[in-house]
Amino acid sequence: MDKTYLFISDVHLGLRSKEEEKQKENLLIKFLQFARENCDELFILGDLFDYWFEYKHVYQKGFFRTLSSLHDLTERGIKIHYIIGNHDFMHRDFFEKEIGVKLYEKDIEAQLNGSRFYLAHGDGLVKNDIGYKILKKILRNKLVQKVYSVIHPDLGIALASRTSKSSRDYTSKKDYGETDGLFEFAKKKIDCGFNFVLLGHFHQRRFKQYKNGIYINLGSWIDEPCYGIFQSNKFEIIDWN
Repeated sequence: MDKTYLFISDVHLGLRSKEEEKQKENLLIKFLQFARENCDELFILGDLFDYWFEYKHVYQKGFFRTLSSLHDLTERGIKIHYIIGNHDFMHRDFFEKEIGVKLYEKDIEAQLNGSRFYLAHGDGLVKNDIGYKILKKILRNKLVQKVYSVIHPDLGIALASRTSKSSRDYTSKKDYGETDGLFEFAKKKIDCGFNFVLLGHFHQRRFKQYKNGIYINLGSWIDEPCYGIFQSNKFEIIDWN
């Protein structure tokens, strides 16, 4: 029997004013309640938070209802897969041990209802983004993270917030050329036999057919909240409002 899979990306909780983020989280909570009754597995394609920095014995406060709702899903037997994005600065074991969410530092290749999926956040996949690729290696370096974690949490999380803003500004101002670099990446994966290539990061919604495959980008929840659903061998992007 086919399963129902749901997908979200780039929610960026904590990006804007407290009131705006409260409204966004309310939408997200309602979506997670919907997912609880309407899916078998949920994929989060990175950047659930605008920044996440987790210490060994401390994790940042805020958005408790989101964490609680995710835990409720896993308690009901729904699998949650979370691909770490470029704003997910440092995860330890809180999501896996306390919530039951499976974390991935690398892209996922999966067989879903008989179709081959390539799933990734999308950061560092564009050819001419060398500067970011170097930065990503530094930020993901375990030694660098260990040294950084010595900083007091109040200061460390404040710095993580600033770094998040710098990363977002860099991405928004970067000239990637006339072509959609993520679509070019997706084409190569489709040529390798994948039926669906699903990415985030770009913050622009895409649904493009290429040969026997489809490239999908879910955009972001910053201005146009939506989710992807795959069932009965059909993929759709649904507005969530």
